[in-house]
Amino acid sequence: MKQVGMDGGAPTEEEVTLLGLWVSPFVRRVEWALHLKGIPYAYVEQDIIDKSPLLLRLNPLLKTVPVLVHRGNPLPESLIILEYLDEAFPGKGPSILPRDPLCRAEARFWAKFPEEKLLDNAWIAMTTDGEEKEMALKSASVVMEKIEERLKGVVNFCGGDEVGFADLAWGWIAHWLPVWDEVGGTSILNEGKHPATLAWARRFTGHPVIKENLPPRDKTLTYYTEKRKRIMALKA
Repeated sequence: MKQVGMDGGAPTEEEVTLLGLWVSPFVRRVEWALHLKGIPYAYVEQDIIDKSPLLLRLNPLLKTVPVLVHRGNPLPESLIILEYLDEAFPGKGPSILPRDPLCRAEARFWAKFPEEKLLDNAWIAMTTDGEEKEMALKSASVVMEKIEERLKGVVNFCGGDEVGFADLAWGWIAHWLPVWDEVGGTSILNEGKHPATLAWARRFTGHPVIKENLPPRDKTLTYYTEKRKRIMALKA
């Protein structure tokens, strides 16, 4: 990768910069990891509609956030960034991924499972009505059953006593999914069916580092309410 400083000049040796969007769960999971590991960083807020020249220069292929820049090297995709932080800063803070190879593989699987099976359906359920919404809800319900089973018996976090890779990846379920449920008039996540998931969500969002770095719920709710209105208007 081409090394680029944030001002276009040569990067400093340990310079870490994160390009993000305040309401993005993918950006927030990177911020959580940076704080958990005690890695200082600069943050640059981005407009994902009117994309900045900086974002287009650092992430020309995907044009998305987050983008982590370390030693002038830009790196996109939040889960990839989480693994990179563990490997690039081995002496900083707790390990995000388990040391044991099998446990690492399991953590990667569970981190990706809701991302691939639940995320799109939850979004569709929030931003549609009618048959499309019902189909998304049915698919989401099946996935939530699997997640609930995974979390039964978990005392603290997926990573054990400390927040780990899967916890960070699932952070959107804890904070964003209840907001999407409210906006879309759904109940993908509910106490009757998912007590273990909600218990984990309360532990996760109550962790000091996570709690201090969550987007305000009222502001998040307003953002997605307006987002749904715009999407629905385009379909009208």
